[in-house]
Amino acid sequence: MESLEHSWKSIVGRYTPLQIEVVGTAIVQLLTFYLPCVIYMSLPMLAPEFSMRHKLQKQEKQPTAAQIKDAFLVVMRNQTIALVLQFLSIYNERRRGYPSVFDLSPQLPTLTIFLRDIFIMLVVREMLFYYIHRLFHTKRLYPYIHKIHHRFTAPCALAAQYAHPFEHIVCNVAPIFLPGALMKSHVLTFWVFLAAMLIETSTVHSGYDFWPHLAEKHDRHHEVFMWNYGASLDWFDWLHGTKEKTKAKNTTTGGKQIKKD
Repeated sequence: MESLEHSWKSIVGRYTPLQIEVVGTAIVQLLTFYLPCVIYMSLPMLAPEFSMRHKLQKQEKQPTAAQIKDAFLVVMRNQTIALVLQFLSIYNERRRGYPSVFDLSPQLPTLTIFLRDIFIMLVVREMLFYYIHRLFHTKRLYPYIHKIHHRFTAPCALAAQYAHPFEHIVCNVAPIFLPGALMKSHVLTFWVFLAAMLIETSTVHSGYDFWPHLAEKHDRHHEVFMWNYGASLDWFDWLHGTKEKTKAKNTTTGGKQIKKD
């Protein structure tokens, strides 16, 4: 712990808050989103039998090379937009003399504060994601925004951030960013939470059943659309009766896959 605190003090003393927040967040994204994506998406080539044994949906439903390339380009676009918005927001704060929304002090948070903030972030993120996600499934918004994400009826890890730019910011970024920002959590706490959520979202979109029910419930959401709107937890699905109890048939009609609200 002393070594970590010494390293963090050195970083705080050497770099500006703008550099720390933007570059640090980009590094976390690179390591904890793209690395899991590469691992999951390499399995069919590296271990084909193992991959087929753990795939949740049939081989004929799996995305093509062209779809994966499209997903990569869309994800890169979305992440670039998010990074530019973060840079402009922090730059504007500094220009106006406002402090960072996160705690950038050289002192590490205590274990109690760290665990408290992580728990609150998890609950608030789940709540925000659930209700925003359900909103995007309404007839007024689904065809124009959320339908893009559901092009992958059998998702792959990259599909986690394959979305309309507006949805990416509002549904993917904001629920993770806002809880820590509102509490003014330590930026290291935020990065740990961000890393956990990026690993989680790449896993639930991976199409593999390695972790019991973690990927299966969201994979089913991509397949049938009408159940399992939550992210990490099932609390709000249980509360609102949207937790799938028995497997339903896909509501596809004439090539259009729209959940009837």
